Amino acid sequence: MIGLAVFLGLALFLIVYLVMLYNGLVNLKHNVSKSLANIDVLLKQRHDELPKLIETCKQYMSYEQDTLSRVIEARQLVANAQDKGDIKSLGAAETQMRSGLGQLFALAENYPELKADEAFGKLQQRISGLESAIADRREVYNEAVNNNNVRIEQFPDVIVARLFNFKDFDLLSFRQEELADVDVKALFN
Repeated sequence: MIGLAVFLGLALFLIVYLVMLYNGLVNLKHNVSKSLANIDVLLKQRHDELPKLIETCKQYMSYEQDTLSRVIEARQLVANAQDKGDIKSLGAAETQMRSGLGQLFALAENYPELKADEAFGKLQQRISGLESAIADRREVYNEAVNNNNVRIEQFPDVIVARLFNFKDFDLLSFRQEELADVDVKALFN
């Protein structure tokens, strides 16, 4: 009788423990999804603001069509990567977008009328704020991905993760050349 009670107690403990592991893994998986959705919100906001910025710049920067075209192209690459859910392409497209915006803002220095335009100033501040928020959210996303990926590889979580087919996620990362310092002087040439 005591042996049966001990066995049932251990079985109940094991079931409760496995349920807790499972629920913890589910929570981590959903934190990754939530973090990515938070990035998507900011990317959409920036995506909506960029045409206004480009239109404002076009009025003043008639000789800078190449830079404006690169920003428009980068905007489309970000949207395509988002639509496909391709995290690796999103990281590369984001880098291209930030580079294009950096060039655009640097070139704006050559156009005093543009810099003085109230709409341009507000859009520049709005987009710069969104860029900072996106960087912060990328950090939160990568932390959620790391927590998930570590847990599904640790024992005993790995048993539950494999049993219920939990997957790892890709970090939002940069290629080595994307991490190099930007040559600001070259942007003004």
